[in-house]
Amino acid sequence: MAGRQDNLEKMQLRQNYRNLWHTDLLHTLEADTPYFCFALWCAPCASYLLRKRALYDDMSRYVCCAGYMPCSGRCGESQCPEVCLATEVFCCFGTSVASTRFLLQDEFNIQTTQCDNCIIGFVFCLQQLACIFSIVAMVVRSHGISEASQTLSFGADFVYWTVCACMQTQHKVEMDKRDGKFGPQPMAVPPVQQMARIG
Repeated sequence: MAGRQDNLEKMQLRQNYRNLWHTDLLHTLEADTPYFCFALWCAPCASYLLRKRALYDDMSRYVCCAGYMPCSGRCGESQCPEVCLATEVFCCFGTSVASTRFLLQDEFNIQTTQCDNCIIGFVFCLQQLACIFSIVAMVVRSHGISEASQTLSFGADFVYWTVCACMQTQHKVEMDKRDGKFGPQPMAVPPVQQMARIG
């Protein structure tokens, strides 16, 4: 029960975050086209590499689903984190992308924009609609409805994989910013100065 309360509090805190993603979901393709293509064609590989990078390549920090799911910490992550992460990205791909997103949002106090929320919500609605059409097609057993259901399922899958690639590219661009790979460096604490006496 305490874990669920913690997650609810984290979700409420995210609503108060003030920082924005370096690039929104609509502009990820132009922000880093090669990475978008990589994330589209090899999505689990991109998810694995991004989570590892989000953890600063320190796999001793790895927890299944970044600690946001009930299974977190119960999957033997401490013994073999690389295998657990590989299993997560292949068996729970969508959750792995969302968990990396939450991890970055919590680290940098990044809010999700209304546009990003609409895109993510559209993906969920389209997936649910495709599922409902598939059930109706099975019950009615109409060839026309079955073909419409398959077309809708294909479209929903296409949108899902495209948005996941956009999210992963968004994560990569944000970590590039974090790691100082482009743009001005964030302000740092100035070095300690020594006073010298003359004379």
